[in-house]
Amino acid sequence: MTVTPSQSPGPATDGAATVPAARTATLAGDGAEPASSSRRFLARAALVTASLSIAGSLLGLVRDQSLARLFGAGSDTDAFLVAWTVPEFAATLLIEDGLALVLIPAFSMALARRARGAPDDPVRALVAATLPRLCLALAAVAALVAGVAPYLVQALAPGLPDPRLAADCTRLTATCVLAFGLAGYCSAALRAHRRFLAPAAIYVVYNSGIIAAMFLLGGRWGVRSAAIGVAAGGLLMVAVQLPSLWRQLASRTSTPGRGGAEVEERPMQLALVAAVLLFALCRQSQVLVERFLASSLPAGSISHLNYAQKVAQLPMTLSLMLCTVTFPVVARALADGDTERARSRVERDLTLASCVVLLGMCAVIACAPQMIELLFQRGAFTASDTAATADVMRVYAVGLLGQTLVGALVRSYFSAGRPSWYPVAVMTVGIAVTSSIGAATVGPWGVEGIAAANAIGITVTAALLLVGLRAARRSSPHSVSIRLPKVLAELSRPVLAAVVATAAGAFVASRPESPVAGLAAGCLTVTAVFVPLTCFASALRSVRTVTRRLTHGRFH
Repeated sequence: MTVTPSQSPGPATDGAATVPAARTATLAGDGAEPASSSRRFLARAALVTASLSIAGSLLGLVRDQSLARLFGAGSDTDAFLVAWTVPEFAATLLIEDGLALVLIPAFSMALARRARGAPDDPVRALVAATLPRLCLALAAVAALVAGVAPYLVQALAPGLPDPRLAADCTRLTATCVLAFGLAGYCSAALRAHRRFLAPAAIYVVYNSGIIAAMFLLGGRWGVRSAAIGVAAGGLLMVAVQLPSLWRQLASRTSTPGRGGAEVEERPMQLALVAAVLLFALCRQSQVLVERFLASSLPAGSISHLNYAQKVAQLPMTLSLMLCTVTFPVVARALADGDTERARSRVERDLTLASCVVLLGMCAVIACAPQMIELLFQRGAFTASDTAATADVMRVYAVGLLGQTLVGALVRSYFSAGRPSWYPVAVMTVGIAVTSSIGAATVGPWGVEGIAAANAIGITVTAALLLVGLRAARRSSPHSVSIRLPKVLAELSRPVLAAVVATAAGAFVASRPESPVAGLAAGCLTVTAVFVPLTCFASALRSVRTVTRRLTHGRFH
């Protein structure tokens, strides 16, 4: 099944080039009826994307549970998690924040030119100009990472007890550089074509490959089996998307050009690629800071931090699914010069994503011990590991709103396909804050100090990104600016509701002795408090707005 704006029968075709003119307008959100239809399509696409993303995240939990059960939270797991830095960086640079921010605007521009009857095929020309070079560059980087694996491990975690094991795992995970690059390219192209099913399924097959490898090869290869699974999972991410992408590129049907302004032909700029990659590198370097500092702590510290992050980030992953679906919409709006539609979409995304992540953050903080015990406390993962991981997770979760806002806001800076160095600068500031606070707190507070530094640093970055969008080039047809007072007012209500819901949820979750009962009671309490408070605040705001209008009409 492919999520498309049209349910009409026929071969799978390009969402912008093969539909009638009225349907093309629907995708762009022009007019009353088309805008309504576009919203319905976005809702369906978001639902399918969220469903598959939840499935991928659940399999990620199963993957982490399997790692904890088979190998515990000792030095072997720490060695693999140092090697895990490679796929983490590769995923951020090549699938999530890197290639997507560069390629989705580029494909959106090509699709806009194709819809207006540009000669030849701008989409195929873009693929021919970018894909071969990308493959060569990524293959060279993968070979380099494998070759310098021992030195890389030494730089990442100088206090690691078994650097040779980490180097072996790093050589195996280096293959994901090429595989993730191809997967990210396919995902960006498909999402620009309004095809979300195959890109949303990549983490389902990826985590399935890792889990299968650990259980099939763990007895013989130990923790190296997880690294083998990373390599196999990367290949599966490409394989699951290739058929859909091939259909989009092979089924090009000419479409008469629509009226409207001509879309300029703009080659992909090196400055844009550099700005996006540097931002993604700066953001992911938080992991380097954390693992560098944690490598000097007792064995298992890196593992505790990793398990805490993986669970705590689930609400953030879910909250950003809407932004994943709407990013091509914002890019296409800017390609058409419709900055007002882009701004409205960004502001709605910020509010919705924040509400989702705050609800999840409340549950994570309130029920952290119960969650970790149910998910991981079995096999080699002990009760002391549960307590340590839960403490770290509660501190780390404080920064989830900042993490979500950064992920949502950065798309606005690059959605026009033009370079912007401001996100790189503010992300650098955030990393400096994280590093300095982490270095100061790791001694007295251990892993909790590292998690607190992460939360503070990413929150500072989110605040600076918000301010930067207010100061964006409002006169430019190729930038997004937001109404900051309105956005802050919308965010303040769920934040206050989250404080109350967290306190109530933590109190209720601690009462039952059973972790299942505690988790259920805590989550229900959080939901029962957070949702009514948030809805009540919105309703009260609406009443005040109506009252002000009535007063204005009566006395003026």
